[in-house]
Amino acid sequence: MNGAVRVALPGTCGEFVQGTLDGGDCLVSCPIGRYSMAEVCLRQEVGWTVPVDAPKTRAALQMGLSYIGQAHSGGCVRLYSKLPRGCGYGSSTADIGATLYALGWAVGRELAAAEVARLALQVEPSDSSLFPGLALWDHRHGQRYEDLGAAPPLTVLVLDPGGEVDTLAFNRLDHRRMLRQLASQHREAFMLLREGLQQGNPEAIGAAATLSATAHQAILFNPLLTRVLALARDVQALGVCRAHSGTLLGLLLDPCCADIDGIVALVARHFVPALTACRLPLVNGGPRLLTRHTVRVVE
Repeated sequence: MNGAVRVALPGTCGEFVQGTLDGGDCLVSCPIGRYSMAEVCLRQEVGWTVPVDAPKTRAALQMGLSYIGQAHSGGCVRLYSKLPRGCGYGSSTADIGATLYALGWAVGRELAAAEVARLALQVEPSDSSLFPGLALWDHRHGQRYEDLGAAPPLTVLVLDPGGEVDTLAFNRLDHRRMLRQLASQHREAFMLLREGLQQGNPEAIGAAATLSATAHQAILFNPLLTRVLALARDVQALGVCRAHSGTLLGLLLDPCCADIDGIVALVARHFVPALTACRLPLVNGGPRLLTRHTVRVVE
């Protein structure tokens, strides 16, 4: 495929689980039905234009061009996104991933997820939403990857208190001592999540997310978590997920069982204006190649 290509990549409501496993950093992102879209257009002149407010995307583009042997090509990148920055929506990963996938399709050199992930890691730690389905991923060094299968049909009630975390600064902090102390809780959370996904057990998935969200208070404290955990118990949510380097929280809900409209109304009564709430489906990670009339999901 040549010329102008549009690719969408989902954002996230933080992570189901994040921590260490067997001594290495890992996470499982929680991809949601809100996307960043990148449009890559080729042109005859040498040189590329990229939005000035997207330096990470520019860096990823240059690495991608060098990797596929197109360093002296020309074109432009346009980004279209409703994902806020620094809150835990995975906005940087979505921008970077969508751009790299679109670049590959535009020049006729389709990039595999593993290639895109390796390139993205050269810019910053990246979410597992780069991969199809749900995935366990070493988001810092790329040394571990595990396909956890397709996303189950859950609803995520995204709870956004605003504010932001400087993810680059946060990722430079040394959390090793605390991570060692939390290692057993992280292992339990990862095992619970894997079991829940393999066995189709949404309660185990929710329990894994809640365990990880609670344990992470020792590393990045979220002042709303205690209230949201109480809300989750009151409305019989499956569990609570969170951004481990952002401000977002999310209620994990079974759309077949939960009164989601009633829960949204309850949040509006008791949490607004402290946060905004938005119900979104849990979706598979990975790129969506957009065409004029249809969306093809690349699994």
